[in-house]
Formats: sequence, C-alpha cells, structure tokens
Amino acid sequence: MAEECRIALVTGAAKRIGRAIAVALAQDGCDVAIHYNTSLEDAEVTAGLVREQGRRTVVLNADLADAEATATLARRTVEALGGLNILVNNASGFDAMALNDFRLGPWNATLAVNLTAPMILSHAAYPYLCAGGAGQIVNILDIAAERPGPEHLAYSVAKAGLSNLTLALAKAMAPDVRVNGVAPGAALLPEGADPPAIKAITRRIPAMRLGTAEEIAAAVRFMACRASYVTGSVLNVDGGRSIAW
Repeated sequence: MAEECRIALVTGAAKRIGRAIAVALAQDGCDVAIHYNTSLEDAEVTAGLVREQGRRTVVLNADLADAEATATLARRTVEALGGLNILVNNASGFDAMALNDFRLGPWNATLAVNLTAPMILSHAAYPYLCAGGAGQIVNILDIAAERPGPEHLAYSVAKAGLSNLTLALAKAMAPDVRVNGVAPGAALLPEGADPPAIKAITRRIPAMRLGTAEEIAAAVRFMACRASYVTGSVLNVDGGRSIAW
C-alpha cells in the first residue's frame, strides 16, 4: 500500500527525467512543485501534465548555483501548496572535464549544482518534512558515482559525494525523514547522439538496451511512496551496467 503522498518538490522538473518524475508522483496522488532554471516553457508543459492528473502544481524558478535562491525553494513550495512531504533532488549539471581540461571555475560550478545545492535544499526542507510527517528525500545519483569517467571528473566526484551525502543524511534525519537514492544508468541520451556510440554503450549493458525516463521515475515513485521501511539505500536502475565488467 502506498504511503499518503501529498506534496512533492522536484528540482529540474521541466523536462526529461525530472518531468517523468513529476508526472509519476502526480499519478500517485501528489501535488507537485516544479523547479526549473531556464526552461520556463518546458516547465509549464510539465505543470499541465500534472494538472491532467487532477493535482495542484506550482512552477518555481531558481538557479541552483545560487545558494540563497536554492534555500528558498522549500519555503516557496510550502507557501504555494501548503506543505512539503517529498523532496526529489533531480537537477544536475553535466559538463565534460578531463584532467587536461581542469579549471577551478567549472569545477566549482559543477559541484555547486550537483552536490552543494542538494545539501542546501535538504537542510532547508528538513523542518517542513518533519512537520508534514513521513517525510522523504530521494536523490538522483548516477552510475558515475561508482564508475567514474576520466572525461567527466567534476561530475563523477559530485555524484559520488551525493551518494555519500544520501547515506549521511539518512542517519542524521532518522527517524523523521527517510533519505534514499536512485542511480540511473544510460537513459535518455542527448538528441543527435552518435548511433555507433549508442551501440557501444548498449553492448556494455546486460539488459542490452537504454533505460527510459519512465523507468527511472517508477523507481523514484517506489522510494517516495512505497518503501516505508527503506532508508539509506541506493537503487540502481541501469539494466545491470553497475555489475557488468
């Protein structure tokens, strides 16, 4: 039986996996605050899809590289929708950075969005999650946390940090708030991705295919609305890539 899902905040919910997560939570009975940075039109589309499920929604703008703006998102969700029970830290920035490309500015920017922002927002949301009862945080991780790519140094380090932050917060926030992670593998590659490259990626996946946004969203929905005795866990949704040689 599902927990009573009421009000969720999903960062980076304008499109792709974030949109799928917002819709999946709405289908489970949640009102959803939709965060975006620059994609307002896409965020409005997501809001429309949430409303189609008969749920309330609000669209919130914030640059997650801005600590002060990030910290306001939880409060703004409560002001607009009346509470906060679920936080999904989905937004991320993905920039190529090999060793020879290292620059401190891009490094700090990547860590700000992928690691610091989830910490700031989790801290800001904590009182509201406690007040609402059965609070939960789901952090969207990445296979790169366990299998770091040398061409994506900052991103890999940030996701590894977020994975450990998930475990640390699960201890720090217990028993009031459950904190878990969902770690997608290859899913929703960028438009125009090179077909030979896609085939090469697929060959390394035991399931022999890419994942879908809906499959990632289903895992988040489970963690947020079904897994009442699960905290401090990371669910790999990668077609077996994390166990492949």
